[in-house]
Amino acid sequence: MAELSTPTPAGQTGLVLGIESSCDETGVALFDCATGRVVAEALHSQIALHAPYGGVVPELASRDHIRYGLRLTDQALRQAGVAGQDVQAIAYTQGPGLAGALLVGAQLAASLAFAWGKPVIPVHHMEGHLLSPLLADPAPAFPFIALLVSGGHTQLMRVNGVGQYTLLGDTIDDAAGEAFDKSAKLLGLAYPGGPLLAKLAESGDTAAFAIPRPLLHSGDLNFSFAGLKTAVANEVRRLTGTELPVRGAVSAPQPLLPADHLRRADLAASVQAAIVDSLVSKSLAALRQTGLKQIVVAGGVGANARLREALTAGAARIGARVFYPPVALCTDNGAMIAHVGALRLTEAKADYAINVRPRWPLMELSPPLAR
Repeated sequence: MAELSTPTPAGQTGLVLGIESSCDETGVALFDCATGRVVAEALHSQIALHAPYGGVVPELASRDHIRYGLRLTDQALRQAGVAGQDVQAIAYTQGPGLAGALLVGAQLAASLAFAWGKPVIPVHHMEGHLLSPLLADPAPAFPFIALLVSGGHTQLMRVNGVGQYTLLGDTIDDAAGEAFDKSAKLLGLAYPGGPLLAKLAESGDTAAFAIPRPLLHSGDLNFSFAGLKTAVANEVRRLTGTELPVRGAVSAPQPLLPADHLRRADLAASVQAAIVDSLVSKSLAALRQTGLKQIVVAGGVGANARLREALTAGAARIGARVFYPPVALCTDNGAMIAHVGALRLTEAKADYAINVRPRWPLMELSPPLAR
């Protein structure tokens, strides 16, 4: 269980049930507003379900959320030793994410809330990630910079408080997580490839291949990873002796680097180094430009050990400090949704209409309603 250093809104008590179903993890958790603690967690990953297809299949994801949603809710309630009627409100991921998967979570939340006579709190998935470092010990204090590296998102934010976000930099094409996963696929690694690429990189030479760092010296805080992916594809073609397709011709299937190739680990290490260099360089630039001395890292890529090592060292050189959520909270989970639900408990309503937002800019959020 994780303890919250930053308190929930003054005077808030009770349990908030959080339900996460935006993509390929079904997560349920209970957050106690009175103690600032996550008191129960249950999580089901769909990695094995989607692995044969090399990526998430939306319809299969939705059906699996149906299978596990109620089961995990019951598990979390039993773990906390409470009943549904003991819950004060139910928070759920309204978006962004896969439409079908979001609908399953929203329907589950609305059904339970109606049956128990409780209000619901729609939560922004990325706000869950953004504020998850507040569940760490020690936790940052507002204001701080946030590096969001989750799924299709790679963004730098200035965070002045809950719902007070200023976008400083964004990716203009692929996100860092996509660059990891797409490069891993070119290296012949299984799904999900990002963690496997990081593991393979441990035995490789980071300087073996000249992988570009797009926009590294652009003068702004934006990111670009599409060119990096193209460079990896070109290196794989060169290493495998595959000719580039003739312009205008139907492209042949992308070649994959065989598992026994001698340069595989070196290419993985070079790719990881390029991605990490880009993330660290822009993050440190954001700290310098704003004058802030705290940065949090949230999202799946935030679990990458090389990123943590490089960013922590870089921040220390300029007198700044980095905060990370627990590794278990880097991927999608119910705890971060229950946590944001607690922070936005004043917005709870007995509104059981099913309304999801597959596309939902984080900048549309505002601070929680006053009591």
